[in-house]
Amino acid sequence: MTKPTIGIGLIGSGFMGRCHAHAFNAVSGLFDLPVNLSCEVLADASEEIASAGAEKLGFFRSTSDWRSMIEDPKVDIVAITAPNVLHEPMAMAAIAAGKTVYCEKPLSTTADSALKMTEAAEDADVVTLVGFNFLRNPMVKLARDIITSGEIGAVTGFRGRHAENYMCNPDTPHSFRTDTQGGGALADIGSHIVSMARYLLGPVTATSGVSQTIHTSRPKSLQNLERAPVLVDDMTHALLRFECGIVGSIEANWAATGRTMDLSFEVTGTKGAVAFSQERMNELQLITGTGPLSGFTRIEAGPQHPPYAQFCPAAGHHLGFNDLKVIEVAQLINAHLRVHSCDTDFREAYEVQKTIEAIQRSAAEACWTAV
Repeated sequence: MTKPTIGIGLIGSGFMGRCHAHAFNAVSGLFDLPVNLSCEVLADASEEIASAGAEKLGFFRSTSDWRSMIEDPKVDIVAITAPNVLHEPMAMAAIAAGKTVYCEKPLSTTADSALKMTEAAEDADVVTLVGFNFLRNPMVKLARDIITSGEIGAVTGFRGRHAENYMCNPDTPHSFRTDTQGGGALADIGSHIVSMARYLLGPVTATSGVSQTIHTSRPKSLQNLERAPVLVDDMTHALLRFECGIVGSIEANWAATGRTMDLSFEVTGTKGAVAFSQERMNELQLITGTGPLSGFTRIEAGPQHPPYAQFCPAAGHHLGFNDLKVIEVAQLINAHLRVHSCDTDFREAYEVQKTIEAIQRSAAEACWTAV
């Protein structure tokens, strides 16, 4: 029996666009999907860029008009990897066309915009997913299962961090990341640790934040070395009060010398603790017991931690960043077929963005702020 076909439209062929294309091309060989995927149209900023991207990434057609791609009758799922400021008009057009929308984080540049997109999607009853792909790691899911099972007792604390070094150099020029609409370190990478905190422990009700700009000026561009002021944060720390009653802390830092991908957390409880870092993404640290000889045990990812076995039948062979995107796309396709929400749909992405903006307000006003 011939499987039905789902058509994919992709906006953007940069780094995240390539990740999406790889996932769409790989997912059917790893997951037993009841459909075939067809990479139909790739849209980008110019005909030349779009054509080159389509050829490289396996799309049949290309266009510089993303609106025509969204309206294409062969496109069922619209994947958006364009700059953040374009997410709202692109997603709203896709929603109006009744298409499933797969958007990279952050959902938009403001919480008000994200709410507008969320309500439009819910009113139209379309499937949405936002790319918080680090949550697809089987080790992160295992951590949540351990927490909710009570294995580490009643939760007493949370410490989270997303630290990278790609903005350490003060001569790295301005880009969309340092534009006020980009939002700075907190909005750019802090959204990942906020989403992970919510995934593990639930909603955040209040926050107290402190932000710092380490490099107060940067060159305007690679071609223009005239320096312009930096108006966003390089580093933000925040206390979080969770709805479940505990208080925890997070750090977002894109100028962390020596750190490449320290998306990490530690959750402590009355009977133990669990800890993780994306720099060692195939390991989870667990301690149960509080005696003088107790210590953390390393749990290594393996086929007993779904969906690791889709990629390899043996432990210790390790998943990678792009594998998490494949897992995310598999979840997207299943949600599209069943017309049900994903765990990081537009509503969840709006809640993350609302939390980020509460931290920003708190840092600006030097006070505790309700989310």
